[in-house]
Amino acid sequence: MKFKPPLEQGTLIKRYKRFLADVRLHSRDGECDGKGDGNGDQITIHCPNTGSMKNCLSEGSPCWFSRSDNPKRKYPCTWEIATTPCGHKAGVNTGRPNHLVREAIEQGVVAELQGYGQLRSEVKYGAENSRIDLLLSDHPEYPGQVCYVEVKNVTLHMGEGLGLFPDSVSTRGSKHLRELAAMAQQGQRAVLFYCVQHTGIERVMPADDIDPEYGATLRNAIAAGVEVLAYRATLSAEEIRLSEPIPFSC
Repeated sequence: MKFKPPLEQGTLIKRYKRFLADVRLHSRDGECDGKGDGNGDQITIHCPNTGSMKNCLSEGSPCWFSRSDNPKRKYPCTWEIATTPCGHKAGVNTGRPNHLVREAIEQGVVAELQGYGQLRSEVKYGAENSRIDLLLSDHPEYPGQVCYVEVKNVTLHMGEGLGLFPDSVSTRGSKHLRELAAMAQQGQRAVLFYCVQHTGIERVMPADDIDPEYGATLRNAIAAGVEVLAYRATLSAEEIRLSEPIPFSC
C-alpha cells in the first residue's frame, strides 16, 4: 500500500473521545515551531481505531497521517502510524489490514494462500450473521472448497518481541472464531490472519489475561481445524506492506 503523496508527519498531543487526536504540525525544517503560520499549528485528526491502543500511545512522539481532499469530511486528516513508548512504529488505522492482506496475497507474499482463482471481500456467511474479510475460491487442487480468511490487526507489544491479541475484551473476535470453526468442521478451509502492524513484534500469542474467553475460543477453533497465520508489516511514510511471516503460538 503506497501513499501518494507520502504521509505527513506531526507530533501527537493526545488522543481523546476514541476517534479524535490532536497533533502539532511540523514546520518545513522538521520541527514543531508553534508560530501559528500554518506550519507548527495544532490540528485535530480522525483516529480510525476503536480499540484501546494499549502500549501504542506516546504523547509528544512523532506520528504520521494521511490527508483527504473530500470537502465533506469534518476532519480531513486520518491517523495512520504512531510511535510507541519504546520507539517502535505501529499502524493504528484498523481500516488498512484487510487491504494489506489482500494485496500481499495478490502479490504472492503469503505463500500459504496462493493458487486461488478468485478473491472476494466482505462476503456474508455463518450462523451468527457475519461477514468474512476475504473469501478465496477456485483452487485447481481443491475443487469445491473455499477458504475463509478473517483478518485481525495486532499492535499490542508486551516487550521482548511479543505481540498479543486482542488489546481489550473482544466479543466480536470470539464470534468470528466460532464462525471459522464451523466452516472448518464443514470441510472448508478457515484461516485466522494476524496482520502485525508493529515493528517491534516478532511473535504473536492470544492475550489470555485481557480476554480469557477469546483465548479459549481460539484454542477450540484450532482444534476444529482453523489455521493461524501471522505476517509482519514494514511501515514508513511512503508505504505499508506485509513483508514476512512470524511465529504464532498459544
